[in-house]
Amino acid sequence: MQSDNLFDNHQPTLNQAPLADRLRPKSIEEFYGQHNILSKDSLLRNAILNDKVGNIIFSGPPGVGKTTLIEIISSYTRAAMIKLNAVLSGVKDLRNEILLAEERWKKTKRKTILFIDEVHRFTSVQQDALLPSIENGTIIFIGATTENPIYAVNKALLSRSRVFKLSPLSEFDLKKIVDKVIYHYQNSDIKKNINITQEALDHLINFSSGDARNLINALELAVDTTAENEDRIIEINLSIAKDSIQNKNIIYDKYGDNHFDVVSAFIKSIRGSDPHATLYWLANMIEAGEDPNYIFRRLLISASEDIGLADPNAIVVVNSCYGAFEKVGYPEGYYFLSQASLFLAISPKSNSTKYIFNAIEKVKSNKVSLVPDHLKYKSTTYKNPHNYINDDLVQTYMPNNLIDHKIWHPNKCGWEYDKNY
Repeated sequence: MQSDNLFDNHQPTLNQAPLADRLRPKSIEEFYGQHNILSKDSLLRNAILNDKVGNIIFSGPPGVGKTTLIEIISSYTRAAMIKLNAVLSGVKDLRNEILLAEERWKKTKRKTILFIDEVHRFTSVQQDALLPSIENGTIIFIGATTENPIYAVNKALLSRSRVFKLSPLSEFDLKKIVDKVIYHYQNSDIKKNINITQEALDHLINFSSGDARNLINALELAVDTTAENEDRIIEINLSIAKDSIQNKNIIYDKYGDNHFDVVSAFIKSIRGSDPHATLYWLANMIEAGEDPNYIFRRLLISASEDIGLADPNAIVVVNSCYGAFEKVGYPEGYYFLSQASLFLAISPKSNSTKYIFNAIEKVKSNKVSLVPDHLKYKSTTYKNPHNYINDDLVQTYMPNNLIDHKIWHPNKCGWEYDKNY
């Protein structure tokens, strides 16, 4: 028979489990980070302590405490807590757990909390299968996702859940976790005295990018693979720290908030003419594995939206770099991404192309804008400007009811400067 505790099933023994699991906090008091949602008298904290947790979705990057919070809820609640993984479970598994929840309530009046890990991996059909049971109170739904729920979770399920966004851990919280790891080793059955240099500590915290699990795993690797010195101390220096956590954990979700935040910072740095920040955010996207086609599409938009007629060559340069990238690819393609981005960042800026939207609004708001007779297809009164090069030609081109209306307003910069319109 299946256990009612989601953490009882198929768990490794204490010594087999990774250190990150062995050190997982068991209470709110032991939990590090997420002060914005777990501060004293906060809604979530009170709900957990009083066993009043409702339908919840925890969203955030890996290693920030989503699963730990679920375990803490499990330890405080009197409800049965059941876990399903969205990767491994289907509609049949959902229906089976819902039937068991109905039976549990009928026999014992005990509620059921159904925890769906990686809920964003459920299809729309699977997510919809939860709705009736949530609606009638058969189950209390808790989901965890690394994606932005707005894009990854059905609106119907989202509307029935309270979303709590978890953030990467701060440097302060990560240092407390390091202290906890050192304390664990110093008080374990096989006592180990550890000293971490400041450079090593800074490197580990920086490269963990707010991910507690990543930090603990790196520390465990460093401690377990480093021999004691003559004073029987395991010395973790910068070299060892670099070996234990070689790649920076870039927090970047291609479909969530962080993705759009980084792209926004990239474009705004170009618009603000800051080449240093432009390259930094470009590197962030490249390192996170962003599709270069997407980056070039954003650059093409910026070339017209932010530079426009201040330098008409901007869009030509970006398009040429785009074509060159398609021929060459990575890693040499970094040059083309860099060249296109830097060209836009240091170019004069004009956003006068935006006035097309003014023109569209003007068309929508004017019910009748007749083409003047001299501009019509078969007009006999039209005067061709090419025939009046040395003469003053007075001829209007706007509809008669908008004849004095100005739509385009050039900026005083670059090629566009001093255009008398």
